[in-house]
Amino acid sequence: MPTSTRAITVVATSARLVVGAVVAVGVVAGVAAAVVAPWPVIEHTAASTQVTTVPGDPVLVCSGPFRALGRDSRDADQMQVAGEGRITVDGEPTSPVESTIATPDLVGGDGASVFTGSVEGRESAEIAASESLTLAEDDLTGLAAAPCAPATTQSWIIGGSVETGANDVLVLSNPGSVPATVTIQVYGGSPNPTTQVIPAATQIALPFASIAANATDPVVRITAEGARVRAVLQSALTRTLDPAGADLQGAAIEASDTLRFAGVQVVAPAEGTATNAVRLLAPDADAEARVVVRDQDGADAAEFAVPLTAGTPIDVALTDLELGTYSVEVTATTPMVGATWQSEGAGAGADFAWMTPAPALTEALFAVPAGPTPMLHLVNGADEDVSVQLSAAGRSTREVTVPAGASVTAPLRSSTVYRLVADDAVTAAVTMTQQGALAGWPVVSGATEQREITVYP
Repeated sequence: MPTSTRAITVVATSARLVVGAVVAVGVVAGVAAAVVAPWPVIEHTAASTQVTTVPGDPVLVCSGPFRALGRDSRDADQMQVAGEGRITVDGEPTSPVESTIATPDLVGGDGASVFTGSVEGRESAEIAASESLTLAEDDLTGLAAAPCAPATTQSWIIGGSVETGANDVLVLSNPGSVPATVTIQVYGGSPNPTTQVIPAATQIALPFASIAANATDPVVRITAEGARVRAVLQSALTRTLDPAGADLQGAAIEASDTLRFAGVQVVAPAEGTATNAVRLLAPDADAEARVVVRDQDGADAAEFAVPLTAGTPIDVALTDLELGTYSVEVTATTPMVGATWQSEGAGAGADFAWMTPAPALTEALFAVPAGPTPMLHLVNGADEDVSVQLSAAGRSTREVTVPAGASVTAPLRSSTVYRLVADDAVTAAVTMTQQGALAGWPVVSGATEQREITVYP
């Protein structure tokens, strides 16, 4: 009996083991099937809609009166008004409204002009303004001209000098309703940045020699907090005791690995002194830049490599160029900033001009101020011809064809606002030239931005 009982017990246990194994296999198979089979999903899609933002009112800040240094022997840093610019301005769909911001550090100044456009409905607004003045005084001569431009949170001034005879001034304008704190970093000079508070609706100016002392080929980075600021470089040069030119240079906004310049003029032969140059800076990393200078037919007039050391600006002379108009393209392995310099020479009564890079664009509203022989320079880097329409209020539209890989020049009227429309991207610049007068600046788009955003109720 004990043996039988033991046998039955063994059989029962074995049966339980077999059944358990079968159940386990079934569970595993079920889990595997569940992994392969899709799980039920409950989804909730949030309600949303796409909305195009209403563009803001565009605001352009002008450079204000041209400032003269050193006219008061008792106060060498005192700034006096040397001349007031003549402004050309218009806008679409309506003309902008003018206001002024204060210039408390300027003797005899009535303020700098600010133009504000208005948006009607949800349509993007555009305004364009530019200014110019001709200086013909014992201590200042030359043509100074530049577009009025928006205030930004970052600006690069690539130009200027602190050498003997240079009287350059960094002009900072805050058109906003709150103060701006500005950080000024000079490359090629002191590594320590300085800060400056600019009150609301105010323009101040700093002698270049005070912020970039001992700088070689200076480049200045301006960063604004609290409010946006517009930066401009006013330059004046004296050779011995003779004035030798004046200039207004706007700021570049950001670094790029490709810089393109339109309308670079060689107006005087280089007789022992370079009359054209390009200033370059790679702010963050070493790089090698490739500079290509092309004539209006698109043929290479010069090509060379330039090593760039991080944080160290360099001036590179553009030599052996015949008289004429050129485009310049600079490419590098890291983002950089740059500007071209052109001059009539170093003699008394000569003039010079700095020019920042020209962005690619297909449409722009731009203003041409009063001045001598204004010309529009158009550069086409594409493989096909580009058609450009130029129109001005009250005048018929002109069509200009820019051949593939080449550039053309079209005459403009002074004191006129133009609309440019191209069927493919071009770069463009305005120049003014005559004996003792030289100016140039890139054409940029002034349309206010309209973005599409997703709104969740």
